[in-house]
Amino acid sequence: MADHIKIRPAGGTWVVRAGGAVLGETEDALELVEGDLAPVIYFPRTDIAMAFLEQSATTSTDPHKGTAQYFSIIAKSGPIRDAAWSFDAPKAGLEEIQGYLAFYTSKVAVEQV
Repeated sequence: MADHIKIRPAGGTWVVRAGGAVLGETEDALELVEGDLAPVIYFPRTDIAMAFLEQSATTSTDPHKGTAQYFSIIAKSGPIRDAAWSFDAPKAGLEEIQGYLAFYTSKVAVEQV
């Protein structure tokens, strides 16, 4: 694992909302901190209403975490493109985030409640 990446339990209850609907709520969120960047909250897929997410063709490669697969949210108001991402096969040392999703807070609301 890259020394500048730290993963820990986020603590408390976390909610993700989009298009006026709650997409997920969990007490098992993880917080990933990478260097000086803002912390990112990762939600277990088992706590997300995956029926509202559609895997997109978008991918990106992070030199420290691996290849990310993106998901669009299917909302009543229309799709929210590439609003979430997941590392299905993260690099060594980051296996903790496998099976988790993170969301762009510029596209959805991620809140601790």
